[in-house]
Amino acid sequence: MLTAAKEMLDKAKAGKYAVGQFNINNLEWTKAVLLTAKENKSPVILGVSEGAGKYMGGYNTIVGMVKGMIKDLDIDVPVALHLDHGSYEHAIKCIEAGFSSVMFDGSHYPILENIRKTEELVKFAHSRNVSIEAEVGSIGGEEDGVIGKGEVADATECKLIADLGIDMLAAGIGNIHGKYPDNWAGLDFKALAEIQELTGIMPLVLHGGTGISEEMIRESISLGVSKINVNTECQLTFAAATRKYIEEGHDILGKGFDPRKLLAPGYEAIKKTVKEKMELFGSVGQA
Repeated sequence: MLTAAKEMLDKAKAGKYAVGQFNINNLEWTKAVLLTAKENKSPVILGVSEGAGKYMGGYNTIVGMVKGMIKDLDIDVPVALHLDHGSYEHAIKCIEAGFSSVMFDGSHYPILENIRKTEELVKFAHSRNVSIEAEVGSIGGEEDGVIGKGEVADATECKLIADLGIDMLAAGIGNIHGKYPDNWAGLDFKALAEIQELTGIMPLVLHGGTGISEEMIRESISLGVSKINVNTECQLTFAAATRKYIEEGHDILGKGFDPRKLLAPGYEAIKKTVKEKMELFGSVGQA
């Protein structure tokens, strides 16, 4: 059974650790994340972007796949299925399809428009026992066509959004999607501390978890970050493992080709990456 993200994140905030959100793009990724969460007794959030939702056949298909895996693989840890960087319209669609958590990314709107749309979605999500994440200050880089400049969120605006009754808040603090450039200035911990002070017990979310140093991750968690998103690192490790398998000379196009063998190294690479992140975030054994 899917669970809302609120309870696991409130627990993480109080316990000074973070729950990992690992974006899924196919069956292999989903299975790898779920089994790793089970093996590590860690709560987990499966992230789905709008682009990934379209690629995998639609939100109803994804809900069916994830629920089926939870049952058939006997997954006994809390699992939330979460829309990542969703529009207003797609947040509604995911809630109706059976997602247990959604993110409305209204960071590109003027703050009053962000507030209005977020407030409407909070009421709709909570009427269905669905958790909702909102964003202030866009996250830099690009993810599935969502482009942000990497703004540092205004703490006062963060409080305005937090006070609407959302369950978690993504605040831009210099983080970006994708690989971080060599001249990246790092996370703005002064801004994060100010946001934490004004939003109190609200679980904070760190997007762009790939490429952030272990020291910065730990500092972020100490300042109220309770959910950390990882996508690019899984993409890179999956691709590298698949490429290595081909370069090693395996006959992938010969007689009797089995696509499962081609995908197996990437599957194992995802499991390894997810385990390492869960250990870093401190969520192992917290289910």
